[in-house]
Amino acid sequence: MSRKIRYNAKARADLNRLYDFLLDRDAATAERALDAIVECVMGLAQYPNTGRKIEQDGQQFRELVIPFGRTGYLALYQLSPTGDVNILAVRHQREDDYR
Repeated sequence: MSRKIRYNAKARADLNRLYDFLLDRDAATAERALDAIVECVMGLAQYPNTGRKIEQDGQQFRELVIPFGRTGYLALYQLSPTGDVNILAVRHQREDDYR
């Protein structure tokens, strides 16, 4: 069963922020990073339980590790009652936490 992937406004803003950060340095790297994030997240449509379980503020979430270069990115998500995947935030692994 393929599930729908939905990015909330915060996650979309995070993608733009991460892309813009790399774009200032290297446009090709910015494109590759964005492609890597989107490709890994799309895999959740088939395998939504791929991410590690985490609890934050008493709620259950999952976090997907997205490899890229020597580090990578993290996507915070929840599964909806209908089974859809809601992407809540995306950050670089070296950032302190989700903003």
